[in-house]
Amino acid sequence: MKTLEIPTFECETGNYHTFCPISCVAWLYQKIEDSSFLVVGTKTRGYFLQSALGVTIFAEPRYAMAESEEGDISAQLNDQEELERICLRVKNDRNPSVIIWIGTCTTEIIKMDLEGIAPKLEKQLGIPIVVARANGLDYAFTQGEDTALAAMTHRCPECDYRITDEEVNKAKSLVVDRDQNNNLFDRKKELPKFNLVLFGSLPSSVASQLNLESRRQSVSVSGWLPSQKYADLPALGKGVYVCGVNPFLSRTATTLMRRRKCQLIGAPFPIGPDGTRAWIEKICSAFDLKPDGLEKRESQIWKSLSDYLEILTGKSIFFMGDNLLEISLARFLIRCGMVVYEVGIPYMDKRYQAAELLLLQRTCEKMKKPTPRIVEKPDNYSQVQRMHELQPDLAITGMAHANPLEARNIDTKWSVEFTFAQIHGFVNARDALELVTRPLRRRAESIYGCRNLSKQMVNN
Repeated sequence: MKTLEIPTFECETGNYHTFCPISCVAWLYQKIEDSSFLVVGTKTRGYFLQSALGVTIFAEPRYAMAESEEGDISAQLNDQEELERICLRVKNDRNPSVIIWIGTCTTEIIKMDLEGIAPKLEKQLGIPIVVARANGLDYAFTQGEDTALAAMTHRCPECDYRITDEEVNKAKSLVVDRDQNNNLFDRKKELPKFNLVLFGSLPSSVASQLNLESRRQSVSVSGWLPSQKYADLPALGKGVYVCGVNPFLSRTATTLMRRRKCQLIGAPFPIGPDGTRAWIEKICSAFDLKPDGLEKRESQIWKSLSDYLEILTGKSIFFMGDNLLEISLARFLIRCGMVVYEVGIPYMDKRYQAAELLLLQRTCEKMKKPTPRIVEKPDNYSQVQRMHELQPDLAITGMAHANPLEARNIDTKWSVEFTFAQIHGFVNARDALELVTRPLRRRAESIYGCRNLSKQMVNN
């Protein structure tokens, strides 16, 4: 049997060059509808959030700033009294079901005891207070969500997973029914013999799509972390299977296993038709279920993407590293026919992404493409030099480097766009490729002066 080529892993600088992790507020406040976020930091953090949330200003983001002044930093003021005053105002204005404190670089530097203050104020105000540290000193861009979800796992109720004799007798009395294709199936198989919780913040429409895909395989999702309502947090404990939808949630996965004793399903992530199929298959195998119709469904999606595949086949791409989605996106684009020169990634948990790395290797072998170099905490200066030599057709980069690279005649796409876009599942694969191909189509339009891309244009 031919052995798969193992990717080369390197670590260059030990520093994070990413978007600020407190930006997780931008999507978490939309997901947890009855929440309110309190970001504890200086005015600089407030300015950043105003910019990051500028596109959603009409949605009235539910967050507040506890701005640290000279008195706070020099320990002249009482932290608990100041936070109590702000939280009381948040309670009166919003009446949220939960207040989530987001710690920043400032709270780390001045050693503010958020975890010690929170229980006292929670008891005093009668509102749950969850503390999540999302500082850029210890965490990369999307890991802000990871720390928030890891903190929230401790607030999930304990799962009392027991089936009574009455429920067993009721199950035996169910009759055989027919599905939409008029095939016989036993309704007893629809009973919750297992408990599956998915973790990761996705828009409600995308979460519903993944729920439906699982349901088609007779797997019912019992809950999501986070949930839309704080009171609906899923029950966790022994006998509960958990599976992630994003590669940057390694801390949450570890907390679910070690602290809540859940069983982690190590799967590739549902990005692209190939990743979505592998993700569902891994969930099915955990419950000894045989997947039904996944191969056909994946094939149909690939056919619907043929116009994008014509543009991408043979093109090259370079990931500088920002949002920790790089491995999954690289694997998907290699399957689309691209050559990936390098995958920069701020943080790499090889255990949590083991299944994704294996799928990457298999995809490279299947598509007869070279295995990309993987660089953890890359040095941006060295990356720019490598790109100057390799001359990729496209670079996925943070916003800070986009304009300099464009000036060097390298087309770019902001990595932050993939964070906010709907790219998970079978249905949204087209949206992901729309983002990737847009710079390439723009370049072709400027060269040929027309909006219709023929194969000849693409190949040239």
